[in-house]
Amino acid sequence: MRTLRDLKEELSRFGADNDAVETARGKRMLNITPETGELLALLVHATGARQVVEVGTSNGYSTLWLAEAVIAVGGHVITLEHAEDKAVLAAANFVRAGLRAHITQVLGDAGAWLETADDGSVDLLFLDADRGAYARWWPQLRRVLKRGTGLLVVDNATSHATEMADFMQAVRADISFRCSELPVGNGQFMAVRVAD
Repeated sequence: MRTLRDLKEELSRFGADNDAVETARGKRMLNITPETGELLALLVHATGARQVVEVGTSNGYSTLWLAEAVIAVGGHVITLEHAEDKAVLAAANFVRAGLRAHITQVLGDAGAWLETADDGSVDLLFLDADRGAYARWWPQLRRVLKRGTGLLVVDNATSHATEMADFMQAVRADISFRCSELPVGNGQFMAVRVAD
């Protein structure tokens, strides 16, 4: 019988193999590293994050790390993806993992979804999508994060630092947030909302 660990290893290999030959960005999986998955799971456990939002589902690899972790705290993951083919692939992987009940998939524009989300409703928000949109999304990202404890985690802070420079500068300039970068995977930019 295959375990969730086996499935995550399979998806990690699939993503790496796919991305080694696929040149079209929209067809690449661009998955997080296993170390980043471990960090995300640890953060869910450490913070007790019950409402987790992921922007950038891809094939669902990172979502599985988050969903497995939220079970322990009675939480739920909402994952947003704009590419229908990736959302279909992810949905099948969620069923295979037996975690479908802990995940809500949203197909469409993340910016539009963020505009409709309730103020202070998100405990942990993981960004791994269109880095060029992050700065534009910042007012909504800020608004939806829970006051006092809301945690933002952004992948590719080291590998794509130039693309994310304006966004990271905007977050660092906000006196309501404390920020740090961790050299895990492709670099993780983290910000916690400590005040209003």
